[in-house]
Amino acid sequence: MKIIQITDTHFSPSKPHFNGNWEPLAQWIEASGADLVVHTGDLSVDGADKDEDIAFSMDLMRQISVPMLIVPGNHDVGHLPGSLQPVNTERLQRWRRLVGPDYWAEDLENWRLIGLDSLLMGFEDAEEKAQFAWLQDMLESRGDRRVALFAHKPLFVDEPNEGDTGYWSVRPVQRRRFYDLIAAHDVALFASGHLHWAWKGQLDKTALVWAPAASFILDKMERLMPGERLIGAAVHTLGDDVATEIVAIPGMKTYFLDDVVEEVYPHEAHKVQREPTV
Repeated sequence: MKIIQITDTHFSPSKPHFNGNWEPLAQWIEASGADLVVHTGDLSVDGADKDEDIAFSMDLMRQISVPMLIVPGNHDVGHLPGSLQPVNTERLQRWRRLVGPDYWAEDLENWRLIGLDSLLMGFEDAEEKAQFAWLQDMLESRGDRRVALFAHKPLFVDEPNEGDTGYWSVRPVQRRRFYDLIAAHDVALFASGHLHWAWKGQLDKTALVWAPAASFILDKMERLMPGERLIGAAVHTLGDDVATEIVAIPGMKTYFLDDVVEEVYPHEAHKVQREPTV
């Protein structure tokens, strides 16, 4: 079974800065022979507050003839408590109305694919508890199927037992719950996006993958992270085991958010730290 993972497309009708990467990406998907596409979030520039961003992005997704499953990112449903756009009922309902469930399970061949809403993690509220209870049930009821998990945020950035990374990864308390569930079940893959870096690693018997963004990479706005900066997708082949290829797709342009952050995400502009040109 061949699954293409795309992530962080950041589409918008009013801020079209990265929309040009859709045509070459869509053509590549159609020619790939994939059985399924999984989008791991940040579908839109500002779907957390704008119906039109989600609707526009979904119109693009429907151009693909390959079946597609999608989980939300922070720019789709909001982020942590205290952030500019925290996850709330209104934002979740917008996603569920315009896209569908924000977490889901699909059985294909001898695999159970599970998509998670990682933006619910960190609130310790009813929504978070409901998703963890559902996840445990999906793992316990899998029979002899292997498991692949898909989410927007990675479990960690630099090392498995690091502290709270704030914006970038699952918080330590929720991360520990994941580790316990992964250890107790046959989870072969945890695939995520969010970081705008591409990386492959391992946590015991679980393959970890950060798929490359389809929109932009970061230059001086953030520190260096593991992996490489490229624009593209990840291809997962699921058989008796998992094999993943990270692909730079011809025709897709490498954008730097630093160059347009004042236009796209003005509240993030203060993070840009430009170095003098030599």
